[in-house]
Order: sequence, then structure tokens, then C-alpha cells
Amino acid sequence: MTRAQFDREQVIRDATQLFWQQGFSGASMQQVVKATGLKPGSLYLAFGSKEGLYQAALESYTSQLRAAVCRVLDDAPSVGEGVCQLVLQLVEECGSGNYCSCFLIKSQLELAASGSDLLHCISGYLSQMEDLYADYLSREHSPEQARLYAASLMLHVLGLRVYGYLGRSRETTIAAAKAGLPWLPWHKVDVPD
Repeated sequence: MTRAQFDREQVIRDATQLFWQQGFSGASMQQVVKATGLKPGSLYLAFGSKEGLYQAALESYTSQLRAAVCRVLDDAPSVGEGVCQLVLQLVEECGSGNYCSCFLIKSQLELAASGSDLLHCISGYLSQMEDLYADYLSREHSPEQARLYAASLMLHVLGLRVYGYLGRSRETTIAAAKAGLPWLPWHKVDVPD
């Protein structure tokens, strides 16, 4: 018996889009099969279960998110200015017509009461993001201060991802972010009108 050949990364991308829109529980196996173009047997052989595919989607999403954050922070004149740019990008995303929040946060909210391995996996990925921010911020602040600022940043990022559904104006959201993160060098960043 030969194994079916398919583009694993494309299957994960397709599954991520479905899970991001429908959630873990909301996406039926029939929808997963349709979205990925694979037969159930191939999906189970490659990923073990729907949960295994979801975990692969979370891992891929987190990897892309980390890479995007690193690009912004590495390219910015300073870490603080890079963080301002990241926050402003989130504000712009919140205002887009097809806003869909963050796959990790939506997954954590959906699975919060489950206590499942997926929930622990999601919490781990979010902790990794906080650690990433702390590592960058420690270039400009003491380790203790960097850790505190990273936690503050995560509070605001998570809040922005949920707040985005309220459809508040960009101006209001930017003003609130600046008020909540006064330690950032907002005066050095070109804030869009």
C-alpha cells in the first residue's frame, strides 16, 4: 500500500483557516476533509486525529507569528519603537473589515473550560510569545523590568485582540493603547491619523 502524497504545509494552512474561522468544536471532520482535500484516512495517517491536525495548525500559526514579530523588532530603530509598531499593526488589523482576532486567543477562549492537552499547548505558545517580548525588551531594560513590560504588553495584545470586535475607532484604540503603555517611546513613532 502506498502513502498518498500531499503538501503537508498546504494542508496545515488550509486547516488553520478553517479552524480559525470555525473553532475546534465548530469544524466537523467533513469540513476538515473538504477544506484540506484529503480523505479521512490520509488525515488520520498524517496527523493522528483532528486534535493532532489542530495542534499542527497552532504550531504553524505560532511559528509564523513569532517570525513576524521578530522581523518588526529586528528592523525597528529600537525595541521600544518596534513594540509601538506592533501595537499599531494590531490596531490596524482590528479595524479591518474581515477581522478575525488571533487564532491562539480564539482557541484559548474556546477551549478554556476543557482542560485538554490543546489548552495546555495554547498556553505554552502564549507564554513563548511573552518570553520572546521579554528577551527583546531586555536589550533596553533590566531583566526584571523587561519581564514586567512583557507581561504588560501581553495584557494589551490579548485585550486588543478581543477589543477589536467592538469596532471602536482607530483613534480611540490608539489613544487607549498609548495610555495603557506609557513606557513605550510613542513620540518616536509615526502614529497614523
